[in-house]
Order: sequence, then structure tokens, then C-alpha cells
Amino acid sequence: MTDQLEPMPDDWQRALAIVAHPDDLEYGCAAAVAVWTDAGREVSYLIASRGEAGIDTLAPAVAGPVREREERASAAVVGVADVEFLDHRDGVIEYGVALRRDLAAAIRRHRPELVITLNFADTWEGTYWNTPDHVAVGRATMDAVGDAGNRWIFPEIEAEPWNGVRWVAVNGTDSPTHAVDVTSGLERGVRSLQEHRSYIEALTDEDPETYARDLIEGYVKDSAKRFGDRPAVTFRLFPR
Repeated sequence: MTDQLEPMPDDWQRALAIVAHPDDLEYGCAAAVAVWTDAGREVSYLIASRGEAGIDTLAPAVAGPVREREERASAAVVGVADVEFLDHRDGVIEYGVALRRDLAAAIRRHRPELVITLNFADTWEGTYWNTPDHVAVGRATMDAVGDAGNRWIFPEIEAEPWNGVRWVAVNGTDSPTHAVDVTSGLERGVRSLQEHRSYIEALTDEDPETYARDLIEGYVKDSAKRFGDRPAVTFRLFPR
């Protein structure tokens, strides 16, 4: 891998982003989504859980609807209207056949050319332990892309097989290969994370608006060092 990042491909029309929790896409990726939707591309979100175990001060039955509302508002900021939630249990999402089936069914329905998911390595930056949910959903996404194209795997899914996924892009990885210039989407990327006010207020004592701005601006500016000094959201791209 070279030190400099390559531009993400732009010869596609439909993308499906698959992650474990509400807010996963807002910690960086949403600014790139804003750029893509501005260009007329279709991006849909698939969230494996409703994030119901994510706020210590709210019972899951209360937190789940709150986080779902915040995610829909967050997606709207960057031009995404199609947000689907599965009902895998937050915190204990299991990698396995059931998850692969759900994700393969979504890929067959949406028929994306680009699939986006989140870092599923054991760690962040080689230091901070990743969560089991991120690992399970990311790995299952990689496998479900292949499952979606094989009519003999999960033949009970009504939608026709889909072999049209050309790339899987993993955001938040320690070994990115590609990037998106998010100059035009940066402000909306910040506002997209700010929509998760209830979650951020439970996570930190910082002002939610300041927290989101500092985090996203810091991330894209740090990535700019490898992308011609342009604010960047990074991905590891796996061609199919």
C-alpha cells in the first residue's frame, strides 16, 4: 500500500451502507455520503440494531426509539431518506447464518454497486479494542455480498440474486487505500453527528455541538495529509 490515498471510484449509482448501530456512520463517513448524494447518487442505510443498549441512563425500550429518531434525522442531513433497522439486539449481535441472511436479503433488495461497512478488525488504531457488534456486522457484510449473488444460498429470499456489487468500502480502518474529498460535505457531516444529541450527552460532558465538530474536523484534517491536503474520509476498498 502506498502512502498516498487513491480517490474512491465514482462510476456508480447506488450504495448500501451496513453498520451495527445508529451513529456508526456519523463518526466520519457521513461527510462522504453528503458528497455522493449531492452528485445524484442513491445511498441507503441498513442498521443491524436500534442502539437500544447504548445509553446507560435510558432503558432499552426508551433508548431504542430515541436513537432511531436521531438516526433518521442524521441521515436526512446528508441526503439519505431510506433508513432501515433490523432487530438484532444491541450489544450482543451474533455473527452467523441469521445475520448473513438478513444482510444478503437487503443487498438483493437494494441492488447496490457499492457496499459500505465499518472497521471490523479487533482494534481501532491497533490500540483500542473494537466492539463485538462492529466485528460481527462488518464480517457478515463481507460474506453477505457473496451470499447475495448465489441463488443456492438462502433460496428462501424472494428477491432475485444480485451479483452487481463492485466494491466493498470499509470506513474507520487502520489501513485505508482510498478517500473522498469532503470539502463540500464537511459541514453536513458535522451536523449529521450533532443530531445524535441524546447519545452524545450520555457519552461525554462536552457540549454535543462542540464535541461533534472537533471530532469530525480533526478526523478529516488528519486524513488530508495523505490526500493532497484535502479534507478526506478514508476507506479500505475491496474490489469484487
